[in-house]
Amino acid sequence: MKRKVTKAIFPVAGMGTRFLPATKSVPKEIMTLVDRPLIQYAIDEAREAGIKEFIFVTSRGKGALEDYFDVSPQLEQSLRKKGKMDLLAQLKATNMDSGAIAYIRQHDALGLGHAVWCARRLVANEPFAVILPDDVIAAEKPCLQQMVEAYEETGGCMVAAMEVPQEKASAYGLLDVKEDMGSIVSVKDMVEKPEPEDAPSNLAVIGRYILTPQIMRNLNRKKEGAGGEIQLTDAIAEELKAGRDVFGLRFRGQRFDCGSKAGFLQATVAFGLARPELREELSEYLEELLHMKKVAQ
Repeated sequence: MKRKVTKAIFPVAGMGTRFLPATKSVPKEIMTLVDRPLIQYAIDEAREAGIKEFIFVTSRGKGALEDYFDVSPQLEQSLRKKGKMDLLAQLKATNMDSGAIAYIRQHDALGLGHAVWCARRLVANEPFAVILPDDVIAAEKPCLQQMVEAYEETGGCMVAAMEVPQEKASAYGLLDVKEDMGSIVSVKDMVEKPEPEDAPSNLAVIGRYILTPQIMRNLNRKKEGAGGEIQLTDAIAEELKAGRDVFGLRFRGQRFDCGSKAGFLQATVAFGLARPELREELSEYLEELLHMKKVAQ
Protein backbone atom coordinates (compact mmCIF):
# COMPACT_ATOMS: atom_id res chain seq x y z
CA MET A 1 0.00 0.00 0.00
CA LYS A 2 1.40 3.39 -1.05
CA ARG A 3 1.75 5.96 1.71
CA LYS A 4 0.03 9.30 1.24
CA VAL A 5 2.20 12.31 0.45
CA THR A 6 1.79 14.64 3.44
CA LYS A 7 5.23 16.33 3.60
CA ALA A 8 6.68 18.93 1.27
CA ILE A 9 10.13 20.49 1.06
CA PHE A 10 10.50 24.11 -0.07
CA PRO A 11 14.12 24.94 -1.01
CA VAL A 12 14.34 28.68 -0.30
CA ALA A 13 18.00 29.18 0.60
CA GLY A 14 18.99 31.05 -2.57
CA MET A 15 20.14 34.67 -2.34
CA GLY A 16 17.97 35.90 -5.22
CA THR A 17 20.83 37.80 -6.85
CA ARG A 18 18.86 38.31 -10.09
CA PHE A 19 16.55 40.62 -8.15
CA LEU A 20 19.16 42.81 -6.46
CA PRO A 21 18.97 45.36 -4.98
CA ALA A 22 15.45 44.38 -3.78
CA THR A 23 16.72 41.09 -2.33
CA LYS A 24 19.44 42.82 -0.31
CA SER A 25 16.96 42.96 2.58
CA VAL A 26 13.86 41.12 1.33
CA PRO A 27 13.91 37.36 0.63
CA LYS A 28 12.88 36.76 -2.99
CA GLU A 29 10.21 34.32 -1.84
CA ILE A 30 8.17 37.10 -0.21
CA MET A 31 8.28 39.40 -3.21
CA THR A 32 4.68 39.80 -4.31
CA LEU A 33 2.67 38.84 -7.37
CA VAL A 34 -0.13 41.40 -7.10
CA ASP A 35 -0.67 41.18 -3.31
CA ARG A 36 0.52 37.67 -2.41
CA PRO A 37 4.15 36.61 -1.93
CA LEU A 38 5.60 33.91 -4.17
CA ILE A 39 5.80 31.55 -1.19
CA GLN A 40 2.07 31.93 -0.49
CA TYR A 41 1.22 30.58 -3.95
CA ALA A 42 3.43 27.55 -3.24
CA ILE A 43 1.93 26.98 0.22
CA ASP A 44 -1.64 27.25 -1.07
CA GLU A 45 -0.86 24.75 -3.83
CA ALA A 46 0.61 22.32 -1.30
CA ARG A 47 -2.39 22.63 1.02
CA GLU A 48 -4.78 21.87 -1.87
CA ALA A 49 -2.77 18.70 -2.56
CA GLY A 50 -3.18 17.45 1.03
CA ILE A 51 0.23 18.47 2.41
CA LYS A 52 0.20 18.73 6.22
CA GLU A 53 3.89 19.27 7.05
CA PHE A 54 5.89 22.07 5.45
CA ILE A 55 9.69 21.95 5.52
CA PHE A 56 11.63 25.07 4.51
CA VAL A 57 15.32 24.79 3.65
CA THR A 58 16.59 28.29 4.38
CA SER A 59 19.82 30.21 4.83
CA ARG A 60 21.05 33.30 6.64
CA GLY A 61 18.94 36.39 6.01
CA LYS A 62 15.59 34.62 5.64
CA GLY A 63 14.10 35.82 8.93
CA ALA A 64 11.36 37.81 7.15
CA LEU A 65 10.25 34.61 5.43
CA GLU A 66 9.89 32.84 8.77
CA ASP A 67 8.02 35.80 10.27
CA TYR A 68 5.58 35.88 7.36
CA PHE A 69 3.90 32.65 8.49
CA ASP A 70 3.71 33.66 12.14
CA VAL A 71 0.62 35.15 13.78
CA SER A 72 0.44 38.94 14.04
CA PRO A 73 -1.79 39.67 17.09
CA GLN A 74 -1.48 43.46 16.96
CA LEU A 75 -2.34 43.66 13.28
CA GLU A 76 -5.24 41.22 13.71
CA GLN A 77 -6.57 43.26 16.65
CA SER A 78 -6.30 46.50 14.66
CA LEU A 79 -8.21 45.07 11.69
CA ARG A 80 -10.87 43.61 13.98
CA LYS A 81 -11.32 46.94 15.78
CA LYS A 82 -11.75 48.76 12.46
CA GLY A 83 -14.25 46.16 11.22
CA LYS A 84 -12.04 45.12 8.28
CA MET A 85 -13.12 41.49 8.46
CA ASP A 86 -12.30 40.64 4.84
CA LEU A 87 -8.69 41.74 5.35
CA LEU A 88 -8.60 39.87 8.66
CA ALA A 89 -9.70 36.65 6.92
CA GLN A 90 -6.98 37.11 4.28
CA LEU A 91 -4.39 37.67 6.99
CA LYS A 92 -5.42 34.59 8.97
CA ALA A 93 -5.16 32.47 5.83
CA THR A 94 -1.40 33.11 5.86
CA ASN A 95 -0.95 31.73 9.39
CA MET A 96 0.41 28.21 9.84
CA ASP A 97 -0.64 25.83 12.62
CA SER A 98 1.86 25.33 15.44
CA GLY A 99 4.17 22.45 14.55
CA ALA A 100 3.11 22.33 10.89
CA ILE A 101 6.16 24.21 9.67
CA ALA A 102 9.86 23.51 10.17
CA TYR A 103 13.00 25.37 9.12
CA ILE A 104 16.29 23.68 8.21
CA ARG A 105 19.46 25.62 7.36
CA GLN A 106 21.54 24.96 4.25
CA HIS A 107 24.93 26.44 5.14
CA ASP A 108 26.62 25.81 1.78
CA ALA A 109 25.00 26.48 -1.61
CA LEU A 110 25.79 23.09 -3.14
CA GLY A 111 22.78 22.70 -5.40
CA LEU A 112 19.13 21.70 -5.33
CA GLY A 113 19.93 18.08 -4.51
CA HIS A 114 21.91 19.19 -1.47
CA ALA A 115 19.09 21.49 -0.33
CA VAL A 116 16.61 18.59 -0.46
CA TRP A 117 19.10 16.31 1.33
CA CYS A 118 19.29 18.80 4.22
CA ALA A 119 15.69 17.86 5.11
CA ARG A 120 16.36 14.09 5.20
CA ARG A 121 15.75 13.63 8.94
CA LEU A 122 12.36 15.31 8.81
CA VAL A 123 11.27 13.26 5.82
CA ALA A 124 12.40 9.94 7.41
CA ASN A 125 11.00 6.95 5.49
CA GLU A 126 8.07 8.61 3.74
CA PRO A 127 7.37 9.82 0.21
CA PHE A 128 7.56 13.59 -0.05
CA ALA A 129 6.95 16.48 -2.42
CA VAL A 130 9.41 19.18 -3.45
CA ILE A 131 8.07 22.56 -4.55
CA LEU A 132 10.26 25.29 -6.02
CA PRO A 133 8.49 28.62 -5.29
CA ASP A 134 10.17 30.26 -8.31
CA ASP A 135 7.89 28.15 -10.52
CA VAL A 136 4.40 29.61 -10.14
CA ILE A 137 1.73 27.60 -11.94
CA ALA A 138 -1.69 28.96 -12.79
CA ALA A 139 -4.05 25.99 -13.08
CA GLU A 140 -7.71 25.19 -12.52
CA LYS A 141 -6.62 22.17 -10.47
CA PRO A 142 -3.30 22.92 -8.69
CA CYS A 143 -0.30 21.21 -10.29
CA LEU A 144 0.75 19.29 -7.18
CA GLN A 145 -2.79 18.02 -6.71
CA GLN A 146 -2.72 16.70 -10.29
CA MET A 147 0.57 14.96 -9.45
CA VAL A 148 -0.68 13.45 -6.18
CA GLU A 149 -3.69 11.98 -7.99
CA ALA A 150 -1.45 10.53 -10.72
CA TYR A 151 1.03 9.23 -8.11
CA GLU A 152 -1.76 7.31 -6.39
CA GLU A 153 -2.11 5.35 -9.64
CA THR A 154 1.57 4.92 -10.54
CA GLY A 155 3.71 5.01 -7.37
CA GLY A 156 7.45 5.50 -7.91
CA CYS A 157 8.90 8.98 -8.40
CA MET A 158 7.09 11.64 -10.38
CA VAL A 159 8.20 14.95 -11.89
CA ALA A 160 6.13 17.73 -13.44
CA ALA A 161 6.97 18.12 -17.12
CA MET A 162 6.24 20.62 -19.85
CA GLU A 163 7.26 20.98 -23.48
CA VAL A 164 9.96 23.56 -24.23
CA PRO A 165 11.53 24.82 -27.48
CA GLN A 166 14.68 22.92 -28.47
CA GLU A 167 16.85 26.03 -28.25
CA LYS A 168 16.02 26.34 -24.55
CA ALA A 169 16.91 22.72 -23.71
CA SER A 170 20.18 23.69 -21.99
CA ALA A 171 18.24 25.55 -19.27
CA TYR A 172 16.39 22.43 -18.03
CA GLY A 173 16.60 18.81 -17.04
CA LEU A 174 15.11 16.84 -19.96
CA LEU A 175 13.25 13.52 -19.95
CA ASP A 176 14.24 10.60 -22.14
CA VAL A 177 10.84 8.97 -22.62
CA LYS A 178 10.39 5.19 -22.48
CA GLU A 179 6.63 5.13 -23.04
CA ASP A 180 4.26 8.00 -23.74
CA MET A 181 0.85 7.34 -22.20
CA GLY A 182 -0.65 10.76 -22.80
CA SER A 183 -0.62 12.95 -19.72
CA ILE A 184 1.78 10.51 -18.02
CA VAL A 185 5.07 9.37 -19.52
CA SER A 186 7.32 6.57 -18.29
CA VAL A 187 10.91 7.79 -18.09
CA LYS A 188 13.97 5.96 -19.40
CA ASP A 189 16.58 8.55 -18.41
CA MET A 190 17.01 12.16 -17.33
CA VAL A 191 19.65 14.53 -18.68
CA GLU A 192 20.52 17.73 -16.82
CA LYS A 193 20.93 20.82 -19.05
CA PRO A 194 22.02 19.13 -22.30
CA GLU A 195 23.12 21.04 -25.36
CA PRO A 196 20.11 21.49 -27.68
CA GLU A 197 21.42 18.99 -30.22
CA ASP A 198 21.81 16.35 -27.48
CA ALA A 199 18.35 16.79 -25.94
CA PRO A 200 16.55 13.41 -25.68
CA SER A 201 13.11 15.08 -25.95
CA ASN A 202 11.43 18.46 -25.53
CA LEU A 203 9.90 17.46 -22.17
CA ALA A 204 11.49 19.54 -19.43
CA VAL A 205 11.34 18.95 -15.68
CA ILE A 206 10.00 21.94 -13.77
CA GLY A 207 9.83 22.68 -10.05
CA ARG A 208 7.39 20.05 -8.75
CA TYR A 209 8.41 16.56 -7.63
CA ILE A 210 6.97 13.62 -5.72
CA LEU A 211 9.84 11.44 -4.52
CA THR A 212 10.42 8.22 -2.64
CA PRO A 213 12.61 8.10 0.49
CA GLN A 214 15.23 6.22 -1.56
CA ILE A 215 16.06 9.58 -3.19
CA MET A 216 17.54 10.75 0.13
CA ARG A 217 19.77 7.67 0.21
CA ASN A 218 20.92 8.46 -3.34
CA LEU A 219 21.68 12.04 -2.30
CA ASN A 220 23.72 10.75 0.63
CA ARG A 221 26.48 9.92 -1.87
CA LYS A 222 26.86 13.66 -2.57
CA LYS A 223 27.90 13.09 -6.17
CA GLU A 224 28.66 16.30 -8.03
CA GLY A 225 26.82 16.82 -11.30
CA ALA A 226 26.31 19.68 -13.77
CA GLY A 227 27.90 22.93 -12.62
CA GLY A 228 29.79 21.10 -9.86
CA GLU A 229 26.59 20.96 -7.79
CA ILE A 230 24.65 18.08 -6.27
CA GLN A 231 21.75 17.73 -8.70
CA LEU A 232 18.35 16.38 -7.70
CA THR A 233 17.93 15.18 -11.29
CA ASP A 234 20.96 12.89 -10.87
CA ALA A 235 19.50 11.32 -7.72
CA ILE A 236 16.27 10.60 -9.60
CA ALA A 237 18.25 9.15 -12.52
CA GLU A 238 19.85 6.72 -10.03
CA GLU A 239 16.36 5.26 -9.50
CA LEU A 240 16.13 4.51 -13.19
CA LYS A 241 19.52 2.77 -13.17
CA ALA A 242 18.28 0.62 -10.29
CA GLY A 243 15.22 -0.39 -12.33
CA ARG A 244 12.72 1.60 -10.29
CA ASP A 245 9.89 3.62 -11.81
CA VAL A 246 10.04 7.31 -12.62
CA PHE A 247 7.18 9.11 -14.34
CA GLY A 248 6.64 12.54 -15.82
CA LEU A 249 3.27 14.28 -15.70
CA ARG A 250 2.26 16.75 -18.40
CA PHE A 251 0.39 19.00 -16.01
CA ARG A 252 -2.51 21.17 -17.12
CA GLY A 253 -1.74 24.81 -16.45
CA GLN A 254 0.58 27.70 -17.26
CA ARG A 255 3.98 27.92 -15.62
CA PHE A 256 5.72 31.22 -14.94
CA ASP A 257 9.45 31.32 -14.24
CA CYS A 258 9.48 33.87 -11.42
CA GLY A 259 13.20 33.30 -10.94
CA SER A 260 13.71 35.67 -13.88
CA LYS A 261 12.65 39.32 -14.08
CA ALA A 262 10.79 38.81 -17.36
CA GLY A 263 8.92 35.79 -15.99
CA PHE A 264 8.05 37.65 -12.79
CA LEU A 265 6.63 40.58 -14.79
CA GLN A 266 4.65 38.22 -17.04
CA ALA A 267 3.19 36.48 -13.99
CA THR A 268 2.28 39.82 -12.41
CA VAL A 269 0.32 40.83 -15.51
CA ALA A 270 -1.36 37.41 -15.87
CA PHE A 271 -2.40 37.20 -12.21
CA GLY A 272 -3.50 40.84 -12.24
CA LEU A 273 -5.75 40.22 -15.26
CA ALA A 274 -7.19 37.16 -13.49
CA ARG A 275 -8.47 39.35 -10.65
CA PRO A 276 -12.00 40.68 -11.35
CA GLU A 277 -11.43 43.89 -9.39
CA LEU A 278 -8.26 44.72 -11.35
CA ARG A 279 -8.99 43.32 -14.80
CA GLU A 280 -10.77 46.27 -16.42
CA GLU A 281 -8.37 48.99 -15.32
CA LEU A 282 -5.27 46.90 -16.08
CA SER A 283 -6.61 45.82 -19.49
CA GLU A 284 -7.30 49.42 -20.44
CA TYR A 285 -3.79 50.43 -19.42
CA LEU A 286 -2.18 47.60 -21.42
CA GLU A 287 -4.27 48.42 -24.50
CA GLU A 288 -3.22 52.05 -24.18
CA LEU A 289 0.45 51.03 -23.99
CA LEU A 290 0.12 48.86 -27.11
CA HIS A 291 -1.63 51.68 -28.96
CA MET A 292 1.16 54.13 -28.03
CA LYS A 293 3.76 51.63 -29.19
CA LYS A 294 2.03 51.21 -32.59
CA VAL A 295 1.75 54.98 -33.03
CA ALA A 296 5.45 55.39 -32.20
CA GLN A 297 6.38 52.85 -34.88
